[in-house]
Amino acid sequence: MNTGIVVIDIQKDYFPGGAYPLTGSEPAAVVARSVLDSAREIGTPVVHFQHVATEADATFFVPGTVGVEIHPLVAPVASERQFTKGSANAFIDTGLEELLRDEDIDHLVIMGMMSSMCIDATTRAALDLDFAVTVVHNACAAPSFEFEGTEVPGASVHAAFMAALRDAGADVLAAADLDLELLPAR
Repeated sequence: MNTGIVVIDIQKDYFPGGAYPLTGSEPAAVVARSVLDSAREIGTPVVHFQHVATEADATFFVPGTVGVEIHPLVAPVASERQFTKGSANAFIDTGLEELLRDEDIDHLVIMGMMSSMCIDATTRAALDLDFAVTVVHNACAAPSFEFEGTEVPGASVHAAFMAALRDAGADVLAAADLDLELLPAR
C-alpha cells in the first residue's frame, strides 16, 4: 500500500485572531506538524490544500488577505505539491485524483481543518473513489455550531464527525498511533 499525506486548509483565518477561528486549531496544527516531520523524514509524498474563497461576499479565505495564507507551522516545502481549491471536497477541480493515481498512491492520511466540512467531504470522496483513508483526528479542528437553539461546542462537533467518518470506513487515529511505515492495509 502506497501512502500519501493530504494536508487540508490549515490556514491563518482558522486560528485565534483570524476571521473564523476553530476550536483546537493551535494544538491540531502542532500535531499536524509532527506528522509532516515524520512523513518528510521517510519520504512519504505530501500534498497541501489552500482554500481560496471565490464568493464576492466571503468573510474568510479572501484572496489577498493574511488569513488565506497557510499557517507557517505546516507550510509546504519545495518538494511538496500544493493545490488551491474553492470547494469543501479537495477532489473537485484540483487534479488530486489524477496525481494520486499517477503516483500509485492508494492510501491517504488526511489531516487539517474543518472536521465538519473539508475533512468530512474529502474523506468521504476518497472512500467513494476506493482509496483507503486514515484521518489523524488530533490534527483536525472544528467550529462550534448552533442548531435550533442548541449550542454545539467545537469539540463535540469534531467528535461527532470523527465518529461518523470511522463509521463510513475511514481509520480514525491519533497521531501517536500512526506509523506511516506500518499502516494496516484495508
